[in-house]
Amino acid sequence: MTDGQAGAPRAGLRERKKQRTRDALVRASLELFTTQGYERTTVDEIVDAVEVSQRTFFRYFASKEDATFAVQELVESRFLAELRRRPAHEAPFEAMRRAVLCAWNSIGEAIEEVVTVDLHMRTYRMIESTPALLAAHMRRGVALENQVARLIAEREGLDVERDPRPRVAVAAFSAVMRVTGQLWGRGHDPSVEALRDLTEEYLDQLVPALARDWRGKEQP
Repeated sequence: MTDGQAGAPRAGLRERKKQRTRDALVRASLELFTTQGYERTTVDEIVDAVEVSQRTFFRYFASKEDATFAVQELVESRFLAELRRRPAHEAPFEAMRRAVLCAWNSIGEAIEEVVTVDLHMRTYRMIESTPALLAAHMRRGVALENQVARLIAEREGLDVERDPRPRVAVAAFSAVMRVTGQLWGRGHDPSVEALRDLTEEYLDQLVPALARDWRGKEQP
């Protein structure tokens, strides 16, 4: 066996070990945050739960906030990857709709590799009820909207700084996603399937809600 052949399995083993450590830190962080409170939880308590050092924690996360949004970051990256794969002939809103639904078709397993779906839901509720985290959540949402708007503009051959349509479309789409997330977080079914179904139902109402008179008469 050559050095290269021997090195590849060792490198793969190291990466898997690092991923397991990172996932364990995420689980410990979210369990502590959701049971005793974000502000009251210290990094020392998190690393003690995983039996690693503070240095190890900060190797993976710059702060407690970063650990809080680790799973959400996974969801967002999956959505962006799906959006980049959508065929060019799809209209912007349809591309975003299909991308998010395709992402939710496969994201459940990826989430459960890190945390239980129940813990994911409890984390969402905790973020919504913690002012510092809610502010961070909103900042992250704005950053994601800007990223998606630029991606949509690129797909359509538009200048996002001159043409308002990409930002308007993304703003409407993002508003629906926020509403469905809040409804899911307040609901009794923590499954990813419940969130996907709710997302699809509300996205399907977006165009009718904007294009029609709600009393039954369509706008000209």
